[in-house]
Amino acid sequence: MERLTPLATAFLDAEDEDPSSSLAIGALTVFQGPVPAFAEFVEAIEGRLPLLPRYRQKLCTVPFDLGAPLWVDDPRFDVHWHIRNTALPSPGGREELNRLMARVMSGRMDRGRPLWEYWFVEGLSDGRWAFISKLHHSMVDGVSGSDIFRLVLDPTPEPRPAVEDHWRPRPLPSGPTMLARSLWDLAATPATAARVLAASLRSPGQLVRRAARTAQGLAAISLAASPASASSLVGPIGRARRYTSTTVSLDDVRTVRHALGGTVNDVALTLVSGGFRELLLSRGEIPTEHTLRSLVPVSTRPPGTESIPDNRVSLMLPYLPADIPDPVDRLDAVRRRIAALRADHEPEAGESVTTIAEYGPFPPVAMGIRLAFHVPQRQVVTVTTNVPGPRITLYGLGREVEELLPFVPIADRVRIGVAMFSYRDKLTFGITGDYTTVPDIEVLAAGIRSAMDRLLTAARRPA
Repeated sequence: MERLTPLATAFLDAEDEDPSSSLAIGALTVFQGPVPAFAEFVEAIEGRLPLLPRYRQKLCTVPFDLGAPLWVDDPRFDVHWHIRNTALPSPGGREELNRLMARVMSGRMDRGRPLWEYWFVEGLSDGRWAFISKLHHSMVDGVSGSDIFRLVLDPTPEPRPAVEDHWRPRPLPSGPTMLARSLWDLAATPATAARVLAASLRSPGQLVRRAARTAQGLAAISLAASPASASSLVGPIGRARRYTSTTVSLDDVRTVRHALGGTVNDVALTLVSGGFRELLLSRGEIPTEHTLRSLVPVSTRPPGTESIPDNRVSLMLPYLPADIPDPVDRLDAVRRRIAALRADHEPEAGESVTTIAEYGPFPPVAMGIRLAFHVPQRQVVTVTTNVPGPRITLYGLGREVEELLPFVPIADRVRIGVAMFSYRDKLTFGITGDYTTVPDIEVLAAGIRSAMDRLLTAARRPA
């Protein structure tokens, strides 16, 4: 039996404390036709389940909350419950697809079953079809969620054969068993922490350097305790969502990067900053230097761990320069701010905090997380996450994948979130908005495209 990490547990607690949230991440995958039979799709997914053991496990709560929830085999697992069939209304275009995506991702997941859903979507224009993958954030982060495409889809038009399956659910642990194990873990916590500390003391120089970096990073993060400037981007939200997306060429992004400096992620955050600037101006609001603080997840996964289904992320909390009108100056500001946060070891400090929490006794750690959710936050205005996707063409049931569109959840007064995902030669921005307070979500998408055009024009201008 495997326990949730404190970070994964935090996603469950955040959902419990916020009735407006559904903390599932997802993606919309659009295929060329012809549309396969629904039964054929179910059979194909069922043939990959041995590669996805977490898909047949559910959460089990420890009595008296003395330990983190456990992943246990679901004795009543039924693949047909998790894979649903739906169709778009005519004409089956992008507007209809966006509405379906928002509706599916708005719904909360049944905690009594494995925390995933696949929606097989028919009725797309031009004979195409799609499926929506929906996974709870407690199960995967963006990187491990993206890696699932490698298992579910194929790298060639020839589908891989089904994997031999000998799965039988292991018996569910009894309440006394879970209680006894949790009490043992609590008793062993000091000894476990001592062993970790002793191992660290074998390299005292490295320990001192890590402690210094963590202290520097925590000091940088503490500056984010001040609230962002008031704007219409933050405030109460409801249960329903809006969704849209826009796509830019990765070749254009690289042209900008080579000509004007920075990384691909710097350019992407600059485009998002430009989009938010257009949105605020269209609402009659003038952005300031402290209007747009974003939570930017940073993967802490060592190479080769992309397929492990858990959460291994830290964060940065930069102010995105929506106040700067010139796109080149905006890119320069993003590049300098991200570099400064990395130099201050902000991502390493976040990683250290989550690592320390894993070795602490669960009850006080969980209590601290829950108390934090009772404090209304005014520091984070949006979330902007960028996950590298596959560069090669993928296939499902022999049909080519045309698009992969990402979805990021929003919660706790954050009215808009942006997920960026690359597939082949495109970078797609999936935009989630609160249904009531963000009726103008398309203005943000258009602003991202406009920002790309202006940066590209600047990059191609003779020196």
